[in-house]
Amino acid sequence: MASRTQFRCLFSSETVSKVKLSSLFKSPRQIAAVSSPETQLNEFLHENCKSGIINLNEARYFFGYMTHMQPSPPISSFNLLFGAVAKNRHYDAVISFYRKLVSIGLLPDFLTLNILINCFGNKERGLCVENRIKEATWLFKNMIAFGVRPDVITYGTLINGFCRTGNLSVALRLHKKMVSGDYENGLISKTNIFSYSIIIDSLCKEGLVDKAKELFLEMKGRGINPAVVVCTTLIHGFCCAGNWEEVNGLFIEMLDLGPRPNLLTFNVMIDCLCKGGKINEANGLLELMIQRGLNPDRFTYNSLMDGYCLVGRIDTAREIFLSMHSKGCKHTVVSYNILINGYCKILNVEEAMSLYRQIISNGVRQTVITYNTLLSGLFQAGQAGYAQKLFDEMKLYNVEPDLSTYNILIDGLCKNNCVQEAVKLFHMLEMNKFEFGIEIFNCLIDGLCKAGRLDNAWELFHKLPQKGLVPTVVTYSIMIHGLCRKGKLEKANDFLLYMEKNGCAPNVVTFNTLMHGFLQNNKTSKVVELLHKMAEPERNLVPDDTTFSIVVDLLAKDEKYHECSAVSKSSYRACLYVTIFQPSSLGSMIGCTVRLMPQPEMSDTLGDDGDGNAGPIILSAVLLIL
Repeated sequence: MASRTQFRCLFSSETVSKVKLSSLFKSPRQIAAVSSPETQLNEFLHENCKSGIINLNEARYFFGYMTHMQPSPPISSFNLLFGAVAKNRHYDAVISFYRKLVSIGLLPDFLTLNILINCFGNKERGLCVENRIKEATWLFKNMIAFGVRPDVITYGTLINGFCRTGNLSVALRLHKKMVSGDYENGLISKTNIFSYSIIIDSLCKEGLVDKAKELFLEMKGRGINPAVVVCTTLIHGFCCAGNWEEVNGLFIEMLDLGPRPNLLTFNVMIDCLCKGGKINEANGLLELMIQRGLNPDRFTYNSLMDGYCLVGRIDTAREIFLSMHSKGCKHTVVSYNILINGYCKILNVEEAMSLYRQIISNGVRQTVITYNTLLSGLFQAGQAGYAQKLFDEMKLYNVEPDLSTYNILIDGLCKNNCVQEAVKLFHMLEMNKFEFGIEIFNCLIDGLCKAGRLDNAWELFHKLPQKGLVPTVVTYSIMIHGLCRKGKLEKANDFLLYMEKNGCAPNVVTFNTLMHGFLQNNKTSKVVELLHKMAEPERNLVPDDTTFSIVVDLLAKDEKYHECSAVSKSSYRACLYVTIFQPSSLGSMIGCTVRLMPQPEMSDTLGDDGDGNAGPIILSAVLLIL
């Protein structure tokens, strides 16, 4: 850094008088020739800075001039400049100015540090967002060291920064000290609604709803009336946690005691009810909302449409869509996307594509979600050719594909017997240095295995470490399935041991895949061995319908497992089986067997033995696994 003497020379009165200030400004101002630099500075600080109408070149010029004035201007003048620069969102400049200020021996005051910390916690370019949280903490401690009392804004800004950068535990500790009055040297300030709302919001987003409720009650206990936004945040947290009892309790409290629920409160609850398939309850809430004089908006209608699509009532969702205009709500791309998704789920891609054409004709900007939804629908409907054309159209409309788009394309091409096209696309992405996720590899490996190209799949599997990717349980299960299809059962079994050795625990699908392979090749003893392995308590695996189907198929293949004596004594083992897996497992197995057995055989198979015990096949399955 240049010496102070050098800067004095650079910014001496003689030098300044020779410089045309207009040459330094982006928006030059006419300054009277008779005005002295001090007068210009005074006008800049008390007129331009207070109004916020400045540019960065002006700020830099006058800051440099101020730091070389003798005597130095009061710190309040610097604060005016810092405040104006911060209001114009030049946060890095404020930080830079502050460092220069300290380096030349000028001490900041409380307001200077507060402006700086507010810059640090700012949403867009703040220091906290840029992972310079240690510097923000250092400044806060300096405030206390200088004997400056932090106020609620300072605390709120720091807490906000900590929460947004994932330092929730630090934010909670700071909040605790703030409310207890137990900070160093006793310099503490009373908390306010702002600090509570920030932490409650962050806790809810992290799923720590019980802790959020604890803070909410603490806030009320300190005589701070909760704002509607805090109550709404907590309601949303309870909704996401599925705690409808707490939702109802808080909502009724708002209706009775306040704060009155607003449109956002109703929208949050309606949206969560719709996502949970509680469409009737959502409609009841809509009626209450209208009774209380609140008009539904686009978000309300979009949530209801999504809810109806979720429960399969696509026609009702379309009715809401068509009624939106008459209720003063313009369709957004979100509205279209919801309905397109609804039609794609029932494989009505013609209606989905018709809505897509409406989007274009109505001048609504498509999003990557629009295309991803349509591509999924077209591939599921077996229309791979149309999907490829739509992908080309996507590029024509300058919508950038994302990772999900390429996952959908490769998976869809593979599942529609277009494996070669999927491989070409993969290599094209590889050449363009595309950053792959494990999902794309899983899709392509699965496609290659199903196309009988096991060697290519194996080669791709071994490429994963080069790409910095780790195989998941899905990857291993796909490879095991591919090996089983090729009849390489022992290699598939070795692969199960290999995945466990590499720290990847097999799931139910992995076991089912391998057991099915052995069963198809009449290796019944291997199936039994795997069933025992699967039932090991430390695995904590719950058999599904496929597992039970395999067991029933095994019993049908090998008559020795049909023998089941002393059925009444087997009840204990049945209970043991249920204990090993899950209380509902036996019922699930019986249900599965009922579905598998032809109708005339059901009564014989499931008829009890006079002692209220299940029939032989069911208990044989239980004994087999035990």
